[in-house]
Amino acid sequence: MRKLAMALMMLGLATAACSSNTTRASDTSESPDITGSAARSSETSPVTVAPESTTSDVSGSDTKPASPTTAPPTTAPPTTAPPSAVSSDVDGSASPSPIAATTFPLRPAGSADRPFTVEVPKTYNSATPAPLLVVLHGYTSTGASIKGYFNLQPVAEERGFLAVYPDGTKDFRGQPFWNATDACCNFGSSTVDDSGYLMSIIDYAKKTYSVDPKRIYVLGHSNGGFMSYRMACEHADIIAAVVSLAGATFGDAARCKPSEPVSVLQVHGTSDVVISYSGGDILGHSFPAAIATVTTWAGYDRCAPKPIVSADLHSLDLDKGIPGPDTGATTFDGCKAGIGVELLSIDGGAHSPGLSAEFAATVVDFLYKHPKP
Repeated sequence: MRKLAMALMMLGLATAACSSNTTRASDTSESPDITGSAARSSETSPVTVAPESTTSDVSGSDTKPASPTTAPPTTAPPTTAPPSAVSSDVDGSASPSPIAATTFPLRPAGSADRPFTVEVPKTYNSATPAPLLVVLHGYTSTGASIKGYFNLQPVAEERGFLAVYPDGTKDFRGQPFWNATDACCNFGSSTVDDSGYLMSIIDYAKKTYSVDPKRIYVLGHSNGGFMSYRMACEHADIIAAVVSLAGATFGDAARCKPSEPVSVLQVHGTSDVVISYSGGDILGHSFPAAIATVTTWAGYDRCAPKPIVSADLHSLDLDKGIPGPDTGATTFDGCKAGIGVELLSIDGGAHSPGLSAEFAATVVDFLYKHPKP
């Protein structure tokens, strides 16, 4: 039991640090908030909904929901409202365009209510299908916290994609988690179907907004990164590409059987002592090294098996706490046209790096380059 508590402490503290990370985070300072103390304010305070956001019901129903828990209606809505804006309002009555920021409780498959936020860029127009990005928090964190950590909003406005920020369920310690891979982070043997839950959110978004079916993506940090790989494994026909920051794919490669190629970007700090860059285990359940993760996916995607390491190991500046460029790329040749498998290694980066503005732009560039063929 003590070993379990220590493992949970390391994961939780490191993940929770991302919610208040404004400078480079060291793994020492990130350590235990597996108790959730560092993230407590974001877990107990109401979610703040951005002006272009709506928090919605995965069922898409227009029956009257429970009381709203988010901010008042927006004063700066998208220029063109999504289809749902004319079908239902928070009180179930018809509502005109533009859409208001509201909260609907989620009740998929008898689970507890799980609200999620949809960020809609001002440039959204239902006549032009937009990419959809599902963004997943780490263990003990929340959708609201990861939204602030990744800071994707400026790039979303510029590039015009929809972003969804859901929350995992709470485990036996009361900590939010995703039931992801064989290593992370279902420590209480929960039967929650997060893969199915996230697909229900994607289905909701496709019914509610004009979504480009060839550009549906998943981005996650830590436990959310592990979950992004599970989504790629189980829904390869829907997910075009995933990005994992400090996560890993299945320890048992045979447990992942993608039906078609999925593009993969793994971003990992070489000094991560929580989910080690070199691989390791959580309570005896192993996870692969960063290079092994992408090599495994190169195999799934039928790329050339030998990785190509960039001659410039410091070509990008992804961690603002490390002076100058800090990140180099490892790629694979021979993939099917339109498919990419890549590792970005942050030299000296921790589990929750102090992300620079270049991080969001780099991630979105990768995703946009890899739609479904």
